[in-house]
Amino acid sequence: MQLWELILIAVSLSMDAFAVSICKGLSVSRVRWSHAATAGVYFGGFQALMPLIGFLLGVRFQSLIVSVDHWIAFVLLALIGGSMVRESRESAEELDADFSFRAMLPLAVATSIDALAVGVTFAFLQVDIIPAVLLIGCVTFLFSAAGIRIGNVFGMRYKSAAELTGGLVLILLGAKILIEHLMGKG
Repeated sequence: MQLWELILIAVSLSMDAFAVSICKGLSVSRVRWSHAATAGVYFGGFQALMPLIGFLLGVRFQSLIVSVDHWIAFVLLALIGGSMVRESRESAEELDADFSFRAMLPLAVATSIDALAVGVTFAFLQVDIIPAVLLIGCVTFLFSAAGIRIGNVFGMRYKSAAELTGGLVLILLGAKILIEHLMGKG
């Protein structure tokens, strides 16, 4: 997998966290650096951790499903992308101004579940996982921190567009993986 593809995946995966950060930014009357840093650490940390866990699980079972790994990668990315596209059309959920562990942990886990599936895909594609998860974590940190500020200043204008774009990119990357594999065998 090339660097530009990893960057697209990192940006796409960060869109859920970005959207939630926008909502969290809406909930505070005055944004502080600690708000942005807290969102960045939670969301970036979990977006890095989950693909690592998925990768470790995928490597364990890779030998059993190597003949269909390209189909699995395509289906997982298409499902994740489709889910993000669907979520972009739903109404926004209300979030409060609580940045405590108790409030942030469930949000970080919920926004990073799709990254777990991407990690499984990385195992099938034999991606160098450490640089990949570091990139995903850093990109998500930056998007989440920016989302807090953007939400506070601009409101919900960008939430749907961010989720829609992220979902479409994941679907297209899944299709690219499948097409490249099928063309290589054909």
